[in-house]
Amino acid sequence: MQQYIARRGDTVSRIAARHGLTPEHVIQGNPWAGSQPYLYPGQVLQLPSAPRKRYAVQTGDDVYSIAALFGVGVEELEMLNPGVSSGRSCLPGKVLVLPAAARKAEVYLRGEYGPAELEADAAGLAERYSCVSSEIIGHSVLGKPLRLLRIGSGPRQLHVNSALHANEWLTAPCLMRFLEEYAAAFASGTDWHGHRPADWHRDWTLWAVPMANPDGVELVQEGAMKDHPFYEELMKWNCGRRSFRHWKANIRGVDLGDQFPAHWEEERDRRQVPGPAPRDYSGSAPLSEPEAAALAALAERIPGDAAVSLHSQGAEIYWNYRGYEPPESKQWAAKLAAASGYRAVELTGSDAGYKDWFIQRFRKPGFTVELGAGKNPLPAADFEDMALETGLILGAILSNVPI
Repeated sequence: MQQYIARRGDTVSRIAARHGLTPEHVIQGNPWAGSQPYLYPGQVLQLPSAPRKRYAVQTGDDVYSIAALFGVGVEELEMLNPGVSSGRSCLPGKVLVLPAAARKAEVYLRGEYGPAELEADAAGLAERYSCVSSEIIGHSVLGKPLRLLRIGSGPRQLHVNSALHANEWLTAPCLMRFLEEYAAAFASGTDWHGHRPADWHRDWTLWAVPMANPDGVELVQEGAMKDHPFYEELMKWNCGRRSFRHWKANIRGVDLGDQFPAHWEEERDRRQVPGPAPRDYSGSAPLSEPEAAALAALAERIPGDAAVSLHSQGAEIYWNYRGYEPPESKQWAAKLAAASGYRAVELTGSDAGYKDWFIQRFRKPGFTVELGAGKNPLPAADFEDMALETGLILGAILSNVPI
């Protein structure tokens, strides 16, 4: 056992990932941590030693096949299991201690994926791949950067955003993982799930805002301590609840999914939420919030040929808006559904979303993609599947025939 003192920004999942543990290991040694919504700076946790994975040698195994199976180095296996390289400790039935597998991806979950993780990964991708550029298109209410990543040099423009709703933060690493795999495949000249990223790069320029609501994401993941600048307001808007896991809005209690000037008044009147709240408050006016305004300004500055807003949950793709969508939108949606296994849905009775505004403003295909299934925030265990589905959907757009 070792002691660990919680710091600001720590969560059970982040601490577990940092020490090679699962969240269950942390809670098992500190049952109280599972009964409170968030950790508080200064709390002391007792952490067990990281468990080692083990493997029983099978008939036909050798050190090289075992190393390849688990993605580890032969030297690391020898270090933990002296003699395994010579064959003396590689006999059927012998139990070997396995080293931790090397991380091949820049983007992976180290507990919750918040603004700090996004900034680190964005910097890493831009440094590793010359085809990725990064800039800031604005700031959140609390001054966090609204990060924009760009890849591609083609004449057609694709806008993608994610984590517009705070408790849908898992969409952010899904988009980031796709950007990484696209960049890696383009840099190495290889295919990606049957697609040619070199063609994507030639035909399209992709503009991605992976975390459109960083203040809200941080609130969902870490809660609000008494020194938070909106503490009193947040506790009031949240009806005194200390957990903000259900929170969708930005830090001012405005739902960014209802902020865009596409029949905004009708959406406001339909919602009937008169003031700041965890969800569904449309704000005092369209684009009153800096996060929504930054997305709209980007699209106005670089008019897009298509747009995608990634949300969760539902495994559905919404493609229409009040008849403003172009004729090809329905066909595109069918292709995206076929690629991902999701349902293409013709949606009615919803206004003021990013996709709605994009379609109405530019008369180009726009899609809201509801990743995954379950209850938000979706579990981190769904990340790999959701990331692949994100890539298959975006890959289908980037491989589409010219407009």
